[in-house]
Amino acid sequence: MPLYESIFIARQDVPTTQVEALTKIFSDIIVKDKGLVTKTEPWGLRNLAYRINKNKKGHYVLLNIDAPPAAIAEMERNMKLNEDVLRFMTVRVEEHEVGPSAILRKDERSERPSFGGDRSDRGGDRSDRPRRAPHVDATPSEGEVV
Repeated sequence: MPLYESIFIARQDVPTTQVEALTKIFSDIIVKDKGLVTKTEPWGLRNLAYRINKNKKGHYVLLNIDAPPAAIAEMERNMKLNEDVLRFMTVRVEEHEVGPSAILRKDERSERPSFGGDRSDRGGDRSDRPRRAPHVDATPSEGEVV
């Protein structure tokens, strides 16, 4: 059977438990039509690139699916009918990504501790760089003759 990745965005005012219920409904549609949902990744509440129906944020969910095209069509039909789903996209892929998706890996990197402060610990010795000339005030002060 062909492999698909499907992402849907639920409204921001929908509770997380209801997003999980939506995910279960869409997964059950795939399973009912002799398909298989191999991975479900909730990406959480994220900012949208632009407003959609007065929503600035949305709950993102990724589904990795191994199913016939008829099952995908039925799932997408149900996504269109559901008022809580803002957008969805399903793409056919050659193989599913192993491990967490790039979005989750990006989130893990952003949680690393940052080392703020002086930059001198990053670049090493900078004695090979030319020194700047000291700042000279071009306006004459009182009492100076030009």
